[in-house]
Amino acid sequence: MAAWLTRAVNPTLMQTLEGQPMLVHAGPFANIAIGQSSVIADRLASKLCDYLVTESGFASDIGYEKFWNIKCRCSGLKPDAVVIVATVRALKLHGGGPAVQAGRPLDPAYIGENLELLEKGCDNLLAHIGIVKRSGIRPVVCLNSFYTDTPAERELVRRVAEAAGARFAVSDHWLRGGEGATELAEAVVEACEEPSRFTFLSDLDEPLSDRIAAITEEVYGGDGVSYSADAQAKLDAFEADPAIACLPVCMAKTQYSLSHDPALTGRPRGWTLPVRDLLLYQGAGLVVPVTGDIKLMPGTASNAAFRRIDIDTATGKVKGLF
Repeated sequence: MAAWLTRAVNPTLMQTLEGQPMLVHAGPFANIAIGQSSVIADRLASKLCDYLVTESGFASDIGYEKFWNIKCRCSGLKPDAVVIVATVRALKLHGGGPAVQAGRPLDPAYIGENLELLEKGCDNLLAHIGIVKRSGIRPVVCLNSFYTDTPAERELVRRVAEAAGARFAVSDHWLRGGEGATELAEAVVEACEEPSRFTFLSDLDEPLSDRIAAITEEVYGGDGVSYSADAQAKLDAFEADPAIACLPVCMAKTQYSLSHDPALTGRPRGWTLPVRDLLLYQGAGLVVPVTGDIKLMPGTASNAAFRRIDIDTATGKVKGLF
């Protein structure tokens, strides 16, 4: 870790294909970590441009929730606008569409018009709109549109989003670059000029158990929280320690569902969040409830390369990279 941090404290300046400046800095997964780019990069970028666009990992239930209640709290920054990116294909999946597998052709349900499947899936979109509105901001729904989307499908998503109180824009920047995102950009500018009342979900002086329950019930849509014996013992110990009890909560939860269960697509109802463990990341200043069967180190071998990377204290050079 020290080897990475010797130079990693400075953001990396890059540019888009159209020459727009961008900063790449940090970016841990939002399902098992905080899921945000760095505060350093945001503060730097905000001094260099009129509009700063920063990304939260995955969807609003995990990425935006942590941006809202952790990153904004520690940075002092607050968003003027929030964009929810949706696709017709993803909404059809949440409406009960066939399973999608990498490397295999899409099922015809995702290529041809299917308004019934799409309308069912829009219940998931409504949940995410509600999450953003809970933070005090009217969201912009961006439909990332593909050539397989029909006019009727695009109009259906527009109608659902606007009826829920969100702004709406269609974008096909993947095909036409910046020109394809003009409608979205205009909607974001309008949203930035609109007054908002950005407020945190909970106060840090509230008990950890209450803050975990608030995220579960008001963000995920669950009925409550259940703790394993080990997790309950840790929760009791953490709440009894004033230095720990006031730390932000950073949930570890699947990105595939609003719930803890990846198989529960759409907008699950009537479920309880199982917390199997409670971790203390004391250096980062976070309490991490571990939910369901989430793996905390996905895609990493048992003998990962980082174990052989170190700093030569005599020269200050990093060793073990090759």
